[in-house]
Amino acid sequence: MASSTKPGAKVEPLRKARPCPECGKPSAREHYPFCSDRCRTLDLSRWLKGSYAIPVAEDQSKADPLDE
Repeated sequence: MASSTKPGAKVEPLRKARPCPECGKPSAREHYPFCSDRCRTLDLSRWLKGSYAIPVAEDQSKADPLDE
């Protein structure tokens, strides 16, 4: 038995549409959560350079002042 849906029928997205974290334009499905391959590559470049690294305190007593 054939289904009643047509090819190319509108598909409801699983996620809410979000703006691109790089430039703020609407995200594209094929590059989610980015709007383009350019923005995705820029973000990957920042990860690889270590720009998103979490800072670490050298002196442990300065890192956690609540343990006194």
